[in-house]
Parts: sequence; structure tokens; C-alpha cells
Amino acid sequence: MIPSLTEEPGALELAGRIRAGEQSPLEAVDAAIARIERLDGPINAVVVRDFDRARDAAKALDGAAPGEDQPLFGVPMTIKESFGIAGLPSTWGEERFAGNVADTDARVVRQLKAAGAIFLGKTNIPPQLADIQSANPVYGRTNNPHDLSRVPGGSSGGAAAAVASGMVPLEYGTDIGGSVRVPAHFCGVWGQKTSWGLIDLEGHEYPMLKSGGHDTALSIAGPLARNAADLDLAICLTATRPLERRAGPLSGRRFLLVLDHPDCPLDDAVRGPIEAAAQAIEAAGAEVDRSSDLLPDLSAERADYMRMLGIAMSRGMQPGADGKRALATDWFNLLDAQWRSERAWERLFESYDFVLAPPMAFLAFEHDERDMRERTVRINGADVPMGAGFGYSALATFPNLPSTCMPVGSTDGLPCGMQVIGPRWADRDCISIAAKIADILPG
Repeated sequence: MIPSLTEEPGALELAGRIRAGEQSPLEAVDAAIARIERLDGPINAVVVRDFDRARDAAKALDGAAPGEDQPLFGVPMTIKESFGIAGLPSTWGEERFAGNVADTDARVVRQLKAAGAIFLGKTNIPPQLADIQSANPVYGRTNNPHDLSRVPGGSSGGAAAAVASGMVPLEYGTDIGGSVRVPAHFCGVWGQKTSWGLIDLEGHEYPMLKSGGHDTALSIAGPLARNAADLDLAICLTATRPLERRAGPLSGRRFLLVLDHPDCPLDDAVRGPIEAAAQAIEAAGAEVDRSSDLLPDLSAERADYMRMLGIAMSRGMQPGADGKRALATDWFNLLDAQWRSERAWERLFESYDFVLAPPMAFLAFEHDERDMRERTVRINGADVPMGAGFGYSALATFPNLPSTCMPVGSTDGLPCGMQVIGPRWADRDCISIAAKIADILPG
């Protein structure tokens, strides 16, 4: 059974009600504000609130006819704190940036506003977006709505918690180390790690780089929602290039299931729901292989990914090298390794339609104040360094591939997700086939 905390409609369903005159934009916004005020106290997801301006925006839409290019007309939503919204703070969870207020909207914000969405505020993150829990000295700690003693994931943890609890139907986050997929996995919602370069990250800059800069290697922006259709819509509204959707039925498809990583064991609480989903896919007439010689060396890919991740996030510092800066040679060597990885995955997708994998090696863990580098997690009765689990997010991130994280079940009330990974630019196909998988799962 896939746990659900709300019966609130998704973004498209709510937009349909507004378009049909069953609810006004102001009524939709007021209802969402009321849910936030009622639910968010113990969760602490929506940490920057912009309710007055949201009501003003909704009043401006009341009585107006939605345009054909406004599929989100009147739909309230929130967005990750690190995105710029004019007049609102973007601290990235650091006290020294508490006074950093955006002058303009991020491009994603502008695109979603143009589609009719109304922003109620912004959701919580870890400092510098560098953790898989969401706690910081500016806004405090966000709790998992399924179990308040556990984390919602990070860095888009507040986003996933807001969607899962029913406060809002749609969110937008970012992902460089699983920051959309892990919160979706921990909170039981849908999340899209987009193909690198598909979504423009303008307006999502670290506060010290207010003038902007080149999109960070590996880093992407992607939506979170409670269903596949809303995820697909959000991608179409924000993509920098047109995307086709070619995925047909499950029957006759060929999948590769990757449940074992050489660097990290997989907890049985994750393995069980994903294996059950794989068996349901087989029963629907698809082929699911559990090994393949086409799969790249996952340990080597994780090592290269962790180096690139560390250098990219620190803007040149070598991870674990006592403050030593990376040389240009080091970076070009990593770009070469990434290129080889991309080619290897292209060859794999000549034989397989999609790859199925865990988003993380474990389910939502209890709040842990230890530094990420010192943190361990219990996997099948043994303590394992938490960082080892990033091998599963590296599967799609290092070769710049799209991945749809979908809920597939739960263990002891905690949600479990599964990645559906496809070729680059096949984002909509990943979402489409994930939706077909969801249709055949129990609950």
C-alpha cells in the first residue's frame, strides 16, 4: 500500500475546477493558505510566506477567463527557498544571507506565473542545499509529514513535505545529489530529475553570485507533485526545448532493474517494494532483467560523480583534500569520464527502454545532527556511511539522464520510491511509463 496523507486535488484537477467555475482563484488560494496555517506548525515546510501578495494575485484573476496558455490558472503553489522571487529572501539556509532579497523572479517562477500559477511562498532547505535532511539556522527543521521524528529529505525537503501533506499540489525543486528524488522517495510523492540542461536555472544562484553565472555541472531543476500528469505539465511549461512523448504500453518493454550497488547495500525496506513493482511490471507483459554486462562500472562512476559533485558545489575545492584546489586538468579529466559514462548509457539504452533503481539505499531516517560526512545509517542491521547511498542518485546524475521518482509502496508506514531512468531528453517518456507502472500497483 502506498501511503497518502491527503485527498486534496492535484494541480490539473484544481485548475479544471477553477476553469469550470466551481472554485475561484481566490477561493483556491485561501483554501491553500488555510491548509498551510492548519498543517504546517509541526512540519515547518513553508518557511517564507507571501500570503498577502498571493491573495492580491488571485483577486486579479477572479472573473477573468483563463487563456489557452494558462493551464495552471489560479492554482496555488510554493517553490524551493533557493529560487528567486522578487521581494522575498533567498538565504540558502545561511544566517549571513538573511538579508538577501531577490530583485527579480527566477525564470522558472516567471514561466509558471505566465501559466497562471500563484505563489504562496517558499519551502525549506538545508544550508547551501548540501544535505538530505532540511534543517538550517534561519528557518529551523522540517519534519517528515509521515513521521515527525524523521527527515523529509533534502535539499528539496520542504517542497516534498508541502506536497505530501496536501498544503499545495505542485512544487519546484533542484537536484544535484538526489535533492528532488530523495525527498520524493522519503515523502511518498512524485519528483522529476530532469535531463541536464532542460530547465534554465537562471535566478537560482548562490547569494554570493547575485550577478548570475553558468549552470552548475550536474545540477538541474525539476518539479514535485502528487501525480504523473502534474509532473508532465510542469516539465512542458518550463522546458527549454520541445520534448516528444513516445512511450507506449508496458507490454513488450524491456527494463533493467538495478537493486545492487557495489559501494552500498540496499535496505530490505527499499528492496521489497521495488522488487514487488518489478514483478507487477513482468506480470503486465514486460521483460525485467536483473543484470547486464552493458551496465557501466558503478563504483568508478560513483567515485567520479562524488569528485565532480564536490568540486562543482565548492567552486573548485577538491573534496577531502584539505583545502587543495582542483586543477583544470582534474576538471577536464572528470569531463572526459562523464563523456564516457554518457556513451556507455547510450549503448545500454539501445537494448533497454528504461532502468529501474532505488532513489536511495534506505527510507526516511530519524533526525541526525551529525555532519553529513560523519553520519551513518542503519541498513539491514549494520551501520553504513550515509554518503555511500549516493551511488543510487549517481546512476542518473553523472551521465545527465532524466529520472522519474515515483512512489511504489511503503514499509512500516514509511513511503518508498523507485527511479525510472531513461535516455537523455526522454523526460516525458519516463513520466509516462512511470504512470503506467503506477496504474498496475496495488493501492
